[in-house]
Amino acid sequence: MVKDHGLQSEEVEVTIGTLSAEQAIGSPSRQDFALLEGREVMIEAQFKGSFGQAFTEHPQGFKGSLSQVQDLSLATASNRAIFISTLNAVSAHLDMVTGVRHCRDGEPERCGSQVALCLQQSFGNIEVGLIGFQPAIMENLIERFGVHNVQCSDLNPRNIGSHKFGVEIKDGRIKNLDVIRWCNLLLVTSSAIINNTFDALRNETLSQGKPVIMYGVSGAGVSALLGLDRVCPLAH
Repeated sequence: MVKDHGLQSEEVEVTIGTLSAEQAIGSPSRQDFALLEGREVMIEAQFKGSFGQAFTEHPQGFKGSLSQVQDLSLATASNRAIFISTLNAVSAHLDMVTGVRHCRDGEPERCGSQVALCLQQSFGNIEVGLIGFQPAIMENLIERFGVHNVQCSDLNPRNIGSHKFGVEIKDGRIKNLDVIRWCNLLLVTSSAIINNTFDALRNETLSQGKPVIMYGVSGAGVSALLGLDRVCPLAH
C-alpha cells in the first residue's frame, strides 16, 4: 500500500504520554474501562493530518519514515503497536477506513448497547464468546442474550477468576479454546492483534465454522485490508 502510493519516505510520528486517559476516552460515567485502570495505554500515530490509535501495555514512541516502520521487527508488542497505529493512520489518510480514534465520554457506554443490538439483529439469540473483557460490551451482551449465553476470557490477572455481571472471567492464556468450542460467535478485542493472539483465535474459530468479529480501534486498518468483520459503532 505504501509502495503503491509512493509514501516510503514520508514521515510518521507515534506519540505516547501525551494521550492521557482523559484525552483518549474522555470522562465516561463508569470507571472500569481498561484505559482508566492504567494497565493499557493508547498510542497514536499522526500521518499527514490523519490519526491511528492502538492499545498496548508496552508503549514506545517513534518518529521516522514509513519505510522504517515497515522494517520494524514485529516480534515485540511495542513494535507491533507502532506498526498497527501507523497502518491505521495511513489507511485513514487514504480514505480506506473510518473509526480510528476511540469513542469518548458517554459514547463507550452507548457503544456496548449498540454492539449487543447489532449482534442480535445479525445473528439472532446466540451464545457469544467475548475475548477481552470490556465492561460496557459484556454487560450489554448479558442483558440482551442472558447470563448463561455469554462467556468471557481475559489476560488481565486482576480480572481472571472474578465475576462480572454474573459471569466468571476465564484465563485467556489457557481457556480461549473452551470459549471458542462453546460459543456460536466470537467477539474479539482488536488488541489481540497487538498481543499477537488474534491469528490463532481467528483460525480456530473459522476452522469450527463460526463467525469471528473484532471490536475496537486497533483493528481498523487490518480489518479494511484483509476484509475482516469489525464492529466499532462510535469510533471517530
